[in-house]
Amino acid sequence: MADLHMHAAAPFDVLADTYDEVFTRSLIGQAQRAQVWRVLAQAFSNGQRVLEINCGTGEDALFLARRAVSVLACDSSPRMISTARSRKSTEAPGAKVEFRLLPTEQLNQLPREQFDGAFSNFGGLNCVEDLRNVAAELAMLLKPGASLVLCLANRFCAWEMLWYGAQGNKEKAFRRVRRDGIEASLGSARVHVWYPAVSDLASTFAPWFRLKSHRGIGVCVPPSYLEHWAQQHTSLLRICEKLDRAIAAWITLRSLGDHVLLHFERDGGATT
Repeated sequence: MADLHMHAAAPFDVLADTYDEVFTRSLIGQAQRAQVWRVLAQAFSNGQRVLEINCGTGEDALFLARRAVSVLACDSSPRMISTARSRKSTEAPGAKVEFRLLPTEQLNQLPREQFDGAFSNFGGLNCVEDLRNVAAELAMLLKPGASLVLCLANRFCAWEMLWYGAQGNKEKAFRRVRRDGIEASLGSARVHVWYPAVSDLASTFAPWFRLKSHRGIGVCVPPSYLEHWAQQHTSLLRICEKLDRAIAAWITLRSLGDHVLLHFERDGGATT
């Protein structure tokens, strides 16, 4: 089992050294993350203890820690965790955040009902096949009424379908709609990625969690692989950001973003 998790972590180890430069500090990364942060700031408050899974280099955990939220941030990649710890020591040494090497599949190692909430940002859960088991483990860890905020890569991305469709590349334009997922390249490594629909996610996380709301992330702001476009059209990107703030929760558009952000509430009843 340990060998399996080390194998799964390897692709993300490859990304650790460049992730902040390529995405975190990119125009598109900042624009999409700002949308997520507005929801996180509403979901979690001063003094709460929150669990983050798939924390990457720690950008979101540090954001919440600066707002006096205590965070246990976990990831399966040793190099991601190392980078996150280094960032904490230089950017927020006194922050109440702990970075721990722990794959999502091993959440059962944590004590039960100790967290006021949990979240996962930017598609880490798209790389987990058995999300129902994740939901069951999170139900054991979260207190009744706790918020669970999940951001996953979306099944239907309007930008992707239009961008690659205009180039005549139907395979890339509709690659996310395959229910068996795709093999994605991460540097020299490959990882399997699934794109569950919102209705499937709501069903998977029931009966432990109730879906309160969801919104698109990157409905007008494009996917990160179009950073070159964003660099050339900064004024247009700002307009896209404003539009996303206004329309990303609309029923007709919220399922067409690069990502989808779901806000669940822990049900006070079922625990198994």
